[in-house]
Amino acid sequence: MEKIEGYVDHIIYRNQENGYTVMVLTSEDTEITCVGTFSYIGEGERLEAEGTYIAHPTYGEQFRVETYAIRPPEDEESVERYLGSGAIKGVGTALAARIVRRFRADTFRIIEEEPERLAEIKGISERKAQEIAQQTEEKRELRQAMIFLQKYGISMTLGVKIYQKYGIDTYRIVQENPYQMAEDITGVGFKIADEIARRVGIHTDSDFRIRSGILYVLQQSAGEGNTCLPKEILTRRACDLLDVLPEHIEKHYMDMGIDRKIVLKEMDGTVYVYASTYYYMEANAAAMLQGLHVTYDVSDTEVEYEVKKIEKKTGMQLDERQLQAVKEAARSGLVVITGGPGTGKTTTINTIIRYFDAQGMDIFLAAPTGRAAKRMSETTGYEARTIHRMLELNGGAEGDNAGFEKNEQNPLETDVIIVDEMSMVDITLLYALLKAIVYGTRLILVGDADQLPSVGPGCVLRDIIESGACKVVRLTHIFRQASQSDIVVNAHKINRGEPVILDNKSRDFFFLKRQDANVIISICIQLIQQKLPKYVDAKPFDIQVLTPMRKGLLGVERLNTILQQYLNPPSPDKQEREYGQMRFREGDKVMQTKNNYQIEWQVLSRYGIPVEKGMGVFNGDMGIVKEINTFSETMTVEYEEGKTVEYPFKQLDELELAYAITVHKAQGSEYPAVVMPLLSGPRMLMNRNLLYTAITRAKKCVTLVGDDVFFQQMIENVSEKRRYTGLKERLQELAANPMEN
Repeated sequence: MEKIEGYVDHIIYRNQENGYTVMVLTSEDTEITCVGTFSYIGEGERLEAEGTYIAHPTYGEQFRVETYAIRPPEDEESVERYLGSGAIKGVGTALAARIVRRFRADTFRIIEEEPERLAEIKGISERKAQEIAQQTEEKRELRQAMIFLQKYGISMTLGVKIYQKYGIDTYRIVQENPYQMAEDITGVGFKIADEIARRVGIHTDSDFRIRSGILYVLQQSAGEGNTCLPKEILTRRACDLLDVLPEHIEKHYMDMGIDRKIVLKEMDGTVYVYASTYYYMEANAAAMLQGLHVTYDVSDTEVEYEVKKIEKKTGMQLDERQLQAVKEAARSGLVVITGGPGTGKTTTINTIIRYFDAQGMDIFLAAPTGRAAKRMSETTGYEARTIHRMLELNGGAEGDNAGFEKNEQNPLETDVIIVDEMSMVDITLLYALLKAIVYGTRLILVGDADQLPSVGPGCVLRDIIESGACKVVRLTHIFRQASQSDIVVNAHKINRGEPVILDNKSRDFFFLKRQDANVIISICIQLIQQKLPKYVDAKPFDIQVLTPMRKGLLGVERLNTILQQYLNPPSPDKQEREYGQMRFREGDKVMQTKNNYQIEWQVLSRYGIPVEKGMGVFNGDMGIVKEINTFSETMTVEYEEGKTVEYPFKQLDELELAYAITVHKAQGSEYPAVVMPLLSGPRMLMNRNLLYTAITRAKKCVTLVGDDVFFQQMIENVSEKRRYTGLKERLQELAANPMEN
């Protein structure tokens, strides 16, 4: 190994997640490009490094740093260079020169021990002198804190977050109660805190640990779609996690309730435990929904007259239920319109839009996902936005304060809001939406209550319908055009629990009977590559494989690995990047797997100039890998509408291959063709609801490949994994006691 010494002249690239840095070091008038991982480094720092010279195929000779030490500047020139490098905010080269001219070799001692003396220099006030001293101290302390935190396996980015939050208290919190970080800092979580606690030597039955463990179980449960858990289930799960006795858990419930960490609520004779955030979201959402539930004095005759004019103009013809939906929308502040495929939800929405338009009202259209919003725009001819975009996402943290510009202080200015695909909306998004709606605005919620519930916590649409707290119109009639589609006909048969004829005489619904998983996969590949693109006039990438499971022979993980080999095979022209069990390749079809409100996207012109910028990529968004840059350690993904996002390699855990996705992830989306392998799986998962949702995702053609007996068993299976939510109960409580609101 060779040794070099010099000053950081400038930093070319730095990955904030893992500390990987490319920089130029000035050593005896020679510039050396250095690469390596640094816990902290700033321009102007004096560096002593050991490593080896390497020849990069693109960037030429570089020095790869293996070990390094940051030394304080020694001679006057070095001190001046350091101070003037930008390392200290507000000190440029001219001011740095004046400081060093005044104090010479004593400069650093003066800054650290007698900072008030800096005010002797022209251009430095007493306040500025203190700021310079503080910054110098903080840099030193940050560096020391990073070294301390790294002993506990904490990454650079997380370390900076922790230090920014706690400052000098970092050492005390890590050693006394690391579980506090799980509550205060996004990204720490119980598991990391527990590992730190183990290294520190905190006992397994510590009060801090148990309280943190209870909140962690509730958080994990929210990932399963629950907003609360029965007390018995919570206790059991917490015992399994923490390896302690039930009495150790239960004794904390009351105290945590007093501290407002949790809320205990009895429903139907069972005590449920909420993380307080979700309880207040449900309670406040219920109160706001009730506030919107007002009646307007609009006569049936009035509405019928307007509808006739719209029918004449558009050639649309409404049935009795559709007309009822328009009437309810006209006279109710809050209405739900629900129905399956082919029952005329789009026609109803279009008529409602035109009705309110004729009244001179402002109308906002929204949907939970980009795909659903795009489809809404296409079918209505009016602009529809994602709910996030309508609420003007600003890149704040995920959750209760999800960083929306539109809220109770700055509400949406419109008369009518129509939200489609409501089955996908979780309690967090509903709460954010309702906060931005003023009383007097009409809210129309449209969706199919028989589809799978939202990916996030809550069972919003179903809870609102079942509560009886507002007007609900169910569309049941299947229209003639839709009735010619076997996708629609069979979807309704499945929903009613009726057997489906699998004779392949259909033009858009096929079942290929096979019993071997590998044979099924090879047929799926054949369909995507050869048969379906011409049949539905679409590219292979637009044809979506849907599967119920993540694991197993026909699970998402295995299918994606195989499909990638055939649909985007390796090539010398394509860069690759391995992350965990996945291998990403340029040209891959990928999906975002969590809401990231803070990530930036931009739309580039044909000349590569940004023409639009924004924040936020969401769970279920699909895109194509455009570039993998091993030098800058980034991967660029292009989403719909040309939005490109640059992911640091450290952030690739937010993405996965999307040649095959779970049915849950496909909600709200439509594809020209859907291919669904079916063999066997857990009974709780393989149910009617899932099959119905999968089939209704196909626009032109659905092909199932697998076991026909199992297919019929799924139709008969109505067991669903129960979600524990309380929005229905909160709405019913308010309806029973209107004076309390």
